[in-house]
Amino acid sequence: MTLDVEVENRSGWSVDEAAAAAAVRAALAAEGMTDGELGLILVGEAEMADLNASHRGKPAPTDVLSFPIDGGDMLPAGLPRQLGDLVLCPQVAARAGTPIELLLVHGALHLLGYDHETDAGRMLARQDELMQEVEQVAASPA
Repeated sequence: MTLDVEVENRSGWSVDEAAAAAAVRAALAAEGMTDGELGLILVGEAEMADLNASHRGKPAPTDVLSFPIDGGDMLPAGLPRQLGDLVLCPQVAARAGTPIELLLVHGALHLLGYDHETDAGRMLARQDELMQEVEQVAASPA
């Protein structure tokens, strides 16, 4: 089984799509998720502002949004999980100076059910741990 990351870049920015997908895979694998499918969509600021307004009631662009699809527990054996979509705005990330890999790890944790607004720091601590693993994967030869 594999973890399939489908990347679509609608942002107009040049992003290393293979490295982005590898960062998501590394974060999810570290959480024990090695089988499933997810979409990684890179969008511009206007599209991100529309999504943020529609789904969170905040009419401004943000750096990353997560849209989980399933909980995984109810799938028949042998079917890959449909984890959902991560939507990332490279422009917002660049302006804030936030590494895209950090946002991908953050979004991946949200897809797995973590919520930093309610978990007393658990998600952000795990995010820091996973960033070390993602950085090791990025530094290792292909």
